[in-house]
Amino acid sequence: MVAQVSISYEILGQPGRDNAVLLQVDSGQSVERLLFDCGEGCLTDIPISDIQAIDHLCFSHFHMDHVSGFDAFFRCNYARDTKPNHIWGPPGSAQVLQHRFQGFTWNLHEQMSASWRVTEIHPECVQTTRFELCEAFAVAHAEGSQLCQRVIFEGAGFVVEAFTMDHRTPTIAYLVREKPRLNIDTSRLASMGLRPGPWMRQLKDSVDSESTVEVDGVSYAVGRLREQLLVETQGASLAYLTDFLLDDLAIDRLSDALRGCQTMICESQYRHADLELARKNFHMTTVLSATLAQRAGADKLVLFHLSDRYDRSEWFDMLREAQQVFSATEFPDHWAPAR
Repeated sequence: MVAQVSISYEILGQPGRDNAVLLQVDSGQSVERLLFDCGEGCLTDIPISDIQAIDHLCFSHFHMDHVSGFDAFFRCNYARDTKPNHIWGPPGSAQVLQHRFQGFTWNLHEQMSASWRVTEIHPECVQTTRFELCEAFAVAHAEGSQLCQRVIFEGAGFVVEAFTMDHRTPTIAYLVREKPRLNIDTSRLASMGLRPGPWMRQLKDSVDSESTVEVDGVSYAVGRLREQLLVETQGASLAYLTDFLLDDLAIDRLSDALRGCQTMICESQYRHADLELARKNFHMTTVLSATLAQRAGADKLVLFHLSDRYDRSEWFDMLREAQQVFSATEFPDHWAPAR
């Protein structure tokens, strides 16, 4: 996996084939794993134990190349009752997934207790439906809706934001952000003549500004010491962007929403010379993806989901035309196409 502070990720699948992204967030106290889309063959090289450790499966939409590998995921986890089973996706996800759940013969299920929750992401709310293995997934249990503004769920030390985009069907763009961290400014620590020690953790974790903390036998007011020593730093962030129309309006909208995103993983279906074809099919070009990364102030753009309409030499040309707009553009390390 590619490490990005507490966030690491792996792009699954090969160039010109179906792709997905497996992401891991390590808070230091727990590890949570998210899978974005599940195309055909994407899980082939992933150990079963790693598939069984996935906490959330997040679909962008349900075109074949993004969902064809779902059976491999479901086969590993259908009876999992050691952790929640949660799938996210656009409106209509519950019906689509119920059909997938029921696409098998269930006749030994009555004593199994696994529950599956499918949450549909709407522009202003999320709506969850629960399915039970013991019922052979026959009943859709509505669990209501919840208003949300971009943030659809929180994990240990991170949040996931979602944006509804247009692919001639709703498709979801995802942004994973580590929550801001409070750190001790070591230069201020030295200037105050204070020595590091266990008290620093107490200072960072304290919620009572009226309390005191003892450093080398001297008591200090927590509130005052926090003001003097603590600085807030932004955490790691990663965006998963695929299969939607990226016109001027969408670039304006996303460049604000993704401001400062460290890594953008973005489709590269079309060369910019095929802009009209990209617009017709509600896809992006490499230049448009790079323009978004540049406008959003991203640190890095990783292109994936390459179209097989182009040959391997053209893939490298596509990378170079994106780099002319945003120099920090690359393919996944293990692809190295056209070299």
